[in-house]
Amino acid sequence: MRPALSLCAAALVATTLGAAGSPPPHPDDPRLARFYGQRVDWGPCPATFEDSMRCGRLTVPLDYGDPARGTVDLALTRFPATGPHRLGSLVLNYGGPGGPGVSALGERIQDLGRTERYRDLAESYDLVAFDPRGVGESAPISCGGALPLKHPDSADGAALLRDTEAAQRACRARSGPVLPYVGTVNVARDLDVLRQALGERKLNYLGWSYGTRIGVVYAAQFPGRTGRMALDGVDTLSDSLADQALETARGQQLAYDAFLDWCAALPGCVFSGVTRTEANERTAALVAELDGRPLAAKGGAKFDGQDLALALENNLYGPSQWPALARGLGALVRERDPSGLLESAAPDEDNVAAAWAAVSCADYPDRGVGGDPVAFQRQLDALRPRFLAASEVFGPGELTEIAYCQGWPAPTDPTSAIHGVEGPPVLLVGGRGDPATPYPWTEQTARVLGNAVVLDHKGEGHTGFGRSRCVTQYVERFLLEGRLPHSTAVCPAEGIDAEGHETVEPPGH
Repeated sequence: MRPALSLCAAALVATTLGAAGSPPPHPDDPRLARFYGQRVDWGPCPATFEDSMRCGRLTVPLDYGDPARGTVDLALTRFPATGPHRLGSLVLNYGGPGGPGVSALGERIQDLGRTERYRDLAESYDLVAFDPRGVGESAPISCGGALPLKHPDSADGAALLRDTEAAQRACRARSGPVLPYVGTVNVARDLDVLRQALGERKLNYLGWSYGTRIGVVYAAQFPGRTGRMALDGVDTLSDSLADQALETARGQQLAYDAFLDWCAALPGCVFSGVTRTEANERTAALVAELDGRPLAAKGGAKFDGQDLALALENNLYGPSQWPALARGLGALVRERDPSGLLESAAPDEDNVAAAWAAVSCADYPDRGVGGDPVAFQRQLDALRPRFLAASEVFGPGELTEIAYCQGWPAPTDPTSAIHGVEGPPVLLVGGRGDPATPYPWTEQTARVLGNAVVLDHKGEGHTGFGRSRCVTQYVERFLLEGRLPHSTAVCPAEGIDAEGHETVEPPGH
């Protein structure tokens, strides 16, 4: 998920969170003593979790600038280290905004015996995950499913604003007191309370996608408490929502191009023997056709062009999804049957969608034209050619995202105010074929940090750890041994066979 965010260490500028923002909390602040004095009371987890996992809660203030305003309880889980030589706790975040960490770790630990992913890390670290405030089991926010989805007709700015305003009213009515405090700056502050509650002097952390934004904001606020930090699929800190959406459309198109090249070389694939240009033209024509005449789907639902674009987007996160995407597209093109794509075109669950919008709006000061329908229409009209140039398939849907924050109060602690970090080097993993966190965001975040080492992954898919052997080796070497490349390192692209599996073993390092 975005939407799941390079260089050697050097002399660095001080971190700034903006004049309007409140300073980061300190464990010695007497107002925060009861929060920083906690220890987690670990108890049983749900029956679906692995037996050795433990779950607990952590209480944090709603507002670190005014702790008396109220509190929120965060859901936690821990998988104790399996080996004899424990390095401490490694906190994980799998992305979002809106992705629950507790259930995600529970699912991955169930696969531990069948996959090498996490095995070495789990031997040396207690693996810890949490549901960020407003997400999962941590005071989840809700908009009642009212958030406007990507719509083929992004031309009607007034209708888009009406839908957005209605969704905002539903969010405020359903979400309780946590809604104004869900931004990443506060999540990173929660992470420091968690570090203390785990008994760790420094935070060791592995984050993916949006989890990279949490990590960077933590390192910016608490450079002296940052340990080994690896960030995979690097999110943006500073792009406006419009620029994020445009870059995402470009990333999705690059990922779709890679799928089309793979499909063209595969006998029997829906676009077998077809040039990339022609396959893109056929896809764009199919999206337009379905927007005009949606297909009937199971249960009486309609499958339109933006459903197709969303299904494509959600099947580009890794080559292992490509065979299923090819089968679904083949059935749609040859038999007018959308059933193979329906599930991946389903909208996000309410809390996930609500948290994505609320956190994004809390993190970025961009408010567009402030809800003026005439000015917003001009903005849409001016941006549309750029989005269509980025991708005729994905551009129109991404363009609608610029409406989400129209009319919301500007954040007091925007992540875009971060200018540098004085702490230890951070490992950033950027993927050249990443559809959700495009590679330019890795370069951008490296410049913002000033103390990052970049791992340039030339392969396809969203994030590389556990997918690329090369990326996994670098990340584990850093987290387990503290070893980093001296400068930007490169992981090669892997060959992809007809089943979406890697066919190239990268050389040793």
